[in-house]
Amino acid sequence: MVEAWAEKRVVISPDPSTLADAVAARFLNRVAKRVDEGKLAHVSLTGGSMGSAVLAAAARSRRIEKIDWSRVHFWWSDERFVAKTDDDRNEKQARAALLDALDVPAENIHAAPASDEGLDLDAAAAAHADELARFAGSEGPWPSFDVCFLGVGPDGHIASLFPDRPEILVTDRSVLGVRDSPKPPPERLTMTRPVINSSKRVWMVIAGADKASALGLALAGASYASVPAAGAKGRKRTIFFVDEAAAANVPPELIDREY
Repeated sequence: MVEAWAEKRVVISPDPSTLADAVAARFLNRVAKRVDEGKLAHVSLTGGSMGSAVLAAAARSRRIEKIDWSRVHFWWSDERFVAKTDDDRNEKQARAALLDALDVPAENIHAAPASDEGLDLDAAAAAHADELARFAGSEGPWPSFDVCFLGVGPDGHIASLFPDRPEILVTDRSVLGVRDSPKPPPERLTMTRPVINSSKRVWMVIAGADKASALGLALAGASYASVPAAGAKGRKRTIFFVDEAAAANVPPELIDREY
């Protein structure tokens, strides 16, 4: 994969609620434009409070009724390896927030295997890699996501790629099993950095003062091995959508007031 990416920019909203509404509107506009052109849209979702807030904001929009969701495919950058009905699953949270309200075919929702579906962690990672490969594109044996949503932890992690762990350095696989995660639950599935970075657009959605340090390091060009968010880059756009509390350490020249 050729590592050529768009410059990182920061878009600031006053508070988490306004942030969720703004990102949801941009998301619906992007998906609508894609499907109106007769193309498929592949979207990678994320978990966490802001990930769910964005989806819930999208669900409140009447715009969802005008989009042909049969042309949209949903994925997740990572998943907790727990039972299918466990409240910790990103899939379950996303279904409750938005997906269950959409007229989207079941086969367009590409959830990672759950722990009670008969596969161990490594087999689940391999199965999900095979599912990604069904939609292989020019960037690799996976789809190039039109939008890849990511949350960022206070430690700078993205998906289930945590600082100073081997998973962030893997480039020869698309999906990994994560054991002994520093954040519970201990077992997870995660897409690797090459999959994330083949996305057309990487949108990191960040709220709260506890994220300000990680955001500042990511923008300052820290090592992605130690600050994984620093290594998340889309091929067309890399946008940090943040609230004012998270933006405390953002250099003024990186703030995009027009996007």
